[in-house]
Amino acid sequence: MMEKRLILFLSIIVVLFTFDQYIKLLFVGGFGVDGECVSLVLAYNKGVAFSMFAFLEGNLKYIQIVMLLAGMLYLFSKQEIFNRYYIPASILIAGGVSNIYDRFIHEGVVDYVYWHCGFDFAIFNLADVLIDIAVVVIIYFNYKDEKAKAKV
Repeated sequence: MMEKRLILFLSIIVVLFTFDQYIKLLFVGGFGVDGECVSLVLAYNKGVAFSMFAFLEGNLKYIQIVMLLAGMLYLFSKQEIFNRYYIPASILIAGGVSNIYDRFIHEGVVDYVYWHCGFDFAIFNLADVLIDIAVVVIIYFNYKDEKAKAKV
């Protein structure tokens, strides 16, 4: 059973990473659409969310690698944690690895979805959305577990 979960875990990472990088290459290659509320435009983010920590420049990718590896070590060191969270963890890792890869190849994360309807919002990409989805699922799993424990 663990072997099947590990194969699915790695498959999800590879598929989502590849898909995200393909989309990013379209924008790096010149694709763009200027819309009334949402524009699809190329931007390089040197920081993290909302360009925070951009002052760390080239060091940010190494900090993120250490954080990702620490999370993966924890995930693999506890089989019950892996068994519970391997799907959202694979989605989170795929997004994280894709954005880190961008930092090495493009010297910044390739962002392209720009919301500007009523207010300006940060420019983001699919990897960012994957990370957000994974975090929400992990929080939901924890909520369900705590609720179940409270009933006992």
